[in-house]
Formats: sequence, structure tokens, C-alpha cells
Amino acid sequence: MNSLTNYLVLVEVRPRADVADPAGATVERSLPALGFDGITQVRVGKAIRFLVRATSRDEAKLKAERLADTFLANPVIEEAEVSVLSPES
Repeated sequence: MNSLTNYLVLVEVRPRADVADPAGATVERSLPALGFDGITQVRVGKAIRFLVRATSRDEAKLKAERLADTFLANPVIEEAEVSVLSPES
């Protein structure tokens, strides 16, 4: 019998490469005035961290990917990257 472990998961959601990112463009235009030169291709997204109870790291990742694909990201305009950071005790 496999015991359940809490896994810390990070889901990073960002606009797809072919989708306009007005927030990223606004940040990018503001950077030179703030003294940050040479920074381009700014994309703004969101990061969501949570715990997943699972029997393995692979199961935790699969659960998190399903959540990301069905609820956290709009697959038409966004992409989601799921990382299992660590098991929690």
C-alpha cells in the first residue's frame, strides 16, 4: 500500500508566444525610464503554488497538469508549465 505525500507544485501560466501581451509590453516600455536597459521580450504571467497529495512525484505532476489544463490556464491563449518542487513532510 502506497502512502500519500504532500508535494509542493508550481504552475507557471503565461501567454502563448503568438498571443499579444499588453502587460508585458507596458512593463518593457517602462524599464528604460527606471534605469533598466537591454531588457526585451517581457512576458507577464502568473505563478500558482499549491500542495498535491499523491503517492509519487509522477502522480503529483499528472494531477497538477490536469488541474492546469482544465482550470488554471486558458489553453487557447495561455500555456502552463508544471514543476513539482519538493515533497513536504
